[in-house]
Amino acid sequence: MMRRLLCSLAAVSVVAPLLALSPLAPPGPIVGYIREHAATERAAETTFDANLNAGELKAWLRRLSARPHHLGSPYDKDNAAWLVAQFKSWGWDAKLETFQVLFSTPKERKLELLGPAPFVASLQEKPLKEDRTSNQTSEQLPTYNAYSIGGDVTASLVYVNYGIPADYEVLAQHGIDVKGKVVIARYGGSWRGIKPKVAAEHGAVGCIIYSDPRDDGYWGGDAYPSGTYRNATSAQRGSVADIPTYSGDPSTGGEAPVPGAKRLAVKDIPTLTKIPVLPISYTDALPFLRALGGPVAPAAWRGALPITYHLGVGPARVHLKLAMDFHYVTAYDVIAKMAGAERPGEWIVRGNHHDGWVNGAADPLSGAVTVMEEAKALAALAKTGWKPKRTLVYCLWDGEEPGLLGSSSWAEAHESELREHAAIYVNSDGNSRGFLFAQGSHSLERMMGDIASEVVDPERGVDIARRQLAAQKLRLDGYAAAQSGDEGGADVAAPEEPGTAFHIDALGSGSDYTPFVQHVGVASMNLGFGGESGNGSYHSIFDSFDEFTRFKDPTFAYGVTLAKTAGRIVLRFADADVLPYAFGPSAETIAKYAREVGTLADDERKATVKRNVLIDSGAFMDAADPTQKFVPPSKRDEVPAIDFSALNEAALALQISAKAYDDALNLALAGTTVPNSAEKTDLVLLGAEHALTTPTGLPRRPWYRHQLYAPGFYTGYGVKTMPYIREAIEQRNWDETRTGIATVAQSLLRYRTQIDAARMTLAGK
Repeated sequence: MMRRLLCSLAAVSVVAPLLALSPLAPPGPIVGYIREHAATERAAETTFDANLNAGELKAWLRRLSARPHHLGSPYDKDNAAWLVAQFKSWGWDAKLETFQVLFSTPKERKLELLGPAPFVASLQEKPLKEDRTSNQTSEQLPTYNAYSIGGDVTASLVYVNYGIPADYEVLAQHGIDVKGKVVIARYGGSWRGIKPKVAAEHGAVGCIIYSDPRDDGYWGGDAYPSGTYRNATSAQRGSVADIPTYSGDPSTGGEAPVPGAKRLAVKDIPTLTKIPVLPISYTDALPFLRALGGPVAPAAWRGALPITYHLGVGPARVHLKLAMDFHYVTAYDVIAKMAGAERPGEWIVRGNHHDGWVNGAADPLSGAVTVMEEAKALAALAKTGWKPKRTLVYCLWDGEEPGLLGSSSWAEAHESELREHAAIYVNSDGNSRGFLFAQGSHSLERMMGDIASEVVDPERGVDIARRQLAAQKLRLDGYAAAQSGDEGGADVAAPEEPGTAFHIDALGSGSDYTPFVQHVGVASMNLGFGGESGNGSYHSIFDSFDEFTRFKDPTFAYGVTLAKTAGRIVLRFADADVLPYAFGPSAETIAKYAREVGTLADDERKATVKRNVLIDSGAFMDAADPTQKFVPPSKRDEVPAIDFSALNEAALALQISAKAYDDALNLALAGTTVPNSAEKTDLVLLGAEHALTTPTGLPRRPWYRHQLYAPGFYTGYGVKTMPYIREAIEQRNWDETRTGIATVAQSLLRYRTQIDAARMTLAGK
């Protein structure tokens, strides 16, 4: 998974009623169904559940993770062909759809400390006898960052903490400039690709990223193989392509890599790093950090290695040499379809990826085998006489790890079809045991809440929504969290208040939903389970069948639970009388985002005034340690008055229209007869999420078209809501803030118009 780095840094909140439905409580109505059809739907779900088999998940995971299967590898191709054969054997219309995509692998890697005490980094992960596939060294990709440029640099070293923009402000206060230097940053705080991006913006000539045991190692628990936390020689591979600019094949600049597509020369690709970057283990990192002098790092910057953390500059000098091979490989997307019996022109799309950095048992295959199990159970359901009303499209993507290559290529190639036909995209990635995490378009929130309060957690015997709320309440009340965060899930971010309704979080980036929701404009959901095991195997040779079956989901009970959860989304969208969107939660969330950006501008105005007063008073210098170099911050221009009324008025109008539609849908389906206008209403509803996109997209990154959700320009995976406005405020670009307000307000009005049109169509007008 191109995940949100460390899960504690990209927390997902899922809030449910404190008195969530007991598994034995009588179920309520189903969004989008008349009463009679709701009963039929629940019967189908019961049959679906009965066909789920944990033993099959285990057998498939063993087979798929038996060898390294990165993009372009022989076993990646072999897995793809085998997956197609499985779908066909169950009765699906399955095929491979291929794309030629640019990939990069290292030809040479060298990192050495030239002084004060010379040291050469091993850049190797040590196989373990307890992990039977970790010794497949001839097939493993080495530890490296895809889409880094090559380079040969020698320079002094500077420690930059997480390497995010705020960290460079701290360095500046210490009088430290990284221009012409190599920086060393620890994983965490943001997505890995942001670290070389920001370093290059500040003039650095090279970047080293290491896993500090405080964030990703023995500080959290026993290191592998004793536990699931990263061990001393393990390093995190991963892409550093600038995905906040665009996802997919870097060489086509955000266009589909189909035959005849224009390809950029490697030197002209904007999403490659500007400086060489290399990931290392904490064993390799220790001599470099120990050799640093200069000021002692701030307390928040100190990791868990047995040293005093210093910032530099020097006396450590490093030599970093990296030679990369950029070449084209074939991405194999597995596409399987089951035609709809009544409304075949409406698509329910379900996906996960099948490529891994090495053996990839947790990431992604624990999710991929769940997708397979759903598909097999749906095929078994079809043999009983059931047929989906709408067309099901099950997908297993290739090339996700380097930058969502397979899914982006497919979505770009089929963009017009998706805009016309796709009702929803349901994504998962790695899966583990523990707590539900769910992110998505907020028109899907009510349906997701219903499902979460019906599916039973296999460990605790309560519904998954109730268990999630329990963890959140403990955090709100100051108790230790019952979760640790891992690749399958995420630490739960405590909401401001517990609330009385189920909530899902917004979508940033990091997995295959990105091209669907943020580029094409298809309502999307991303979900999985996790939180009860560490994630030291992430993007390493230890993400293996042995590690997964010992620690992640030994009985595959959560694989089955994920299949029940995602399978219900698919089934309910497949067979609903009217597509089961509920716009009230979406409108409420949008109004909250509007308030947030207004408050953000006000807070920035107050903070600017306070900062300038402190600078004028000399407070920064008065408080500084005279034995240490200190450079006070510069004054900032005052924040002008900004009119948010157009945005707030659009959000208010949207709430009125959303409630009117939801009320009309409930009324129309309260009887026993499906409205004659149901199919026509569907066609209008298919355009709702599209209305939140703009053809020109976001400033400086037009590939991202959605005006509510996008990965942050300096967060990578982490979401920025109302990104046009929010990031303009954060960058103190006030003209762009005003333009963003107008643009987003118009998007909300288009969304409202589409919802009003759906209500009128439903009423037969």
